[in-house]
Amino acid sequence: MAPNEFGGSSIQRDPLKPALRFITRSEEGEWSDTHGSASKIKLMIRSLLLSLISTGICAAAPVQFDFGGNTPVEPFSRERGSGFEIGALPNKSDGFITADAPFLFSVVLPEGNYDVAVTLGDPKGTSDTTIKAESRRLMLESIVTSQGQQVTKRFTVNVHRPDITGGGHVKLKDREKDYLHWDDKLTIEFNGPRPCVSRFEITPAPEVPTVFLLGDSTVTDQAYEPWNSWGQMFTRFFKPGVAVANFAESGESLRSSLGAFRVAKVLSMLKQGDYVFVQFGHNDMKDKREDALAQYEKNLTELVKNVRAKGATPVLVTSVERKAGVTQNTLAGYPETVKRVAAVEKTLLIDLHATSQTLYAGLGGNLNAAFQDGTHHNNFGSYQIAKCVVEGIRKEVPALAKFIADDVKPFDPAKPDDPAAFKVPASPMKDPAKPDGN
Repeated sequence: MAPNEFGGSSIQRDPLKPALRFITRSEEGEWSDTHGSASKIKLMIRSLLLSLISTGICAAAPVQFDFGGNTPVEPFSRERGSGFEIGALPNKSDGFITADAPFLFSVVLPEGNYDVAVTLGDPKGTSDTTIKAESRRLMLESIVTSQGQQVTKRFTVNVHRPDITGGGHVKLKDREKDYLHWDDKLTIEFNGPRPCVSRFEITPAPEVPTVFLLGDSTVTDQAYEPWNSWGQMFTRFFKPGVAVANFAESGESLRSSLGAFRVAKVLSMLKQGDYVFVQFGHNDMKDKREDALAQYEKNLTELVKNVRAKGATPVLVTSVERKAGVTQNTLAGYPETVKRVAAVEKTLLIDLHATSQTLYAGLGGNLNAAFQDGTHHNNFGSYQIAKCVVEGIRKEVPALAKFIADDVKPFDPAKPDDPAAFKVPASPMKDPAKPDGN
């Protein structure tokens, strides 16, 4: 397929930015356009329009898009509140849309959890569709339909924004302001050898349990290929009816996440029945203050208590090891400190530090196939690490384990998958620049 106005099938970081124009709020509380110097009055009008669009879409829930029927294939428009952007502009066929490259559809929505039901398949041919959401969160993997078959699949997705209920907002780093998981839309990516989409429906799901993630670059939703983290593969392993809200960010420590109000944002959103998975250590260990480890332990203990006070369940996760940590610990005393807090506070614990070492040993000569550098994983590596976390849930968090998808088999980290058999397709958003943290 020839490149289109969204940049074709492969988007580099600089060309992507114009396609991600949105409004953000500065620390002083003023609204500003991330690309342009429009007047304050114009920005206020745009902000009001955005609010009206969001309210209208929410009020009309469930939102339906029937591409086999009357829904047009059009670029994203603020006035309409939906449309295609970033990837290919798909072709409309007899009862479905498809393209020779990934295509992304966005719809303006308020913050919250949503159930998505999507009908896939070609009434006259075969299809193979993988679906990601927001910043490359894997939701549905390789849904294959035979000739003439159409199937409806469901998943639950979280949409969030920087503003904190009651006042304040997450202090986003400059690079985050372009990320799909912080904007005012739900973006769904249709990918795979032959993605065929007939229709989908989006329904608010405010009552479903949410699994919140706090952590660093090994956990976050990495916005660009070839980088990937276990938090954005984690979503693939759950049934509909539970949402994953990833508030991890590259370069973050527990101390900095507290200072940027990422923790405050999560606490503001918690309800009874939710979970908070916490994995810090990679960047915390760089703190050279004499009391750094003691302060880390104190902050982690307080976080556990604050999560419980909201009626939610904290789950502590020891840090995933670096590539150099196959047979040795590169994370100083931080994994042991997490274990100590878990023991003292009687908190659920997933020892990802240990299971990742087992995984790396099992990979043997294929270890490099899991990493993009000495710390950060690629798609295959993060998929394997996510499997380790899910296996930890199966053993240590039985109440959440009931939401593990039916097709997810038990996983032995000592016997990882063959990298050559890994088929999750890359997304069109690319940037070779290394994420923060190591």
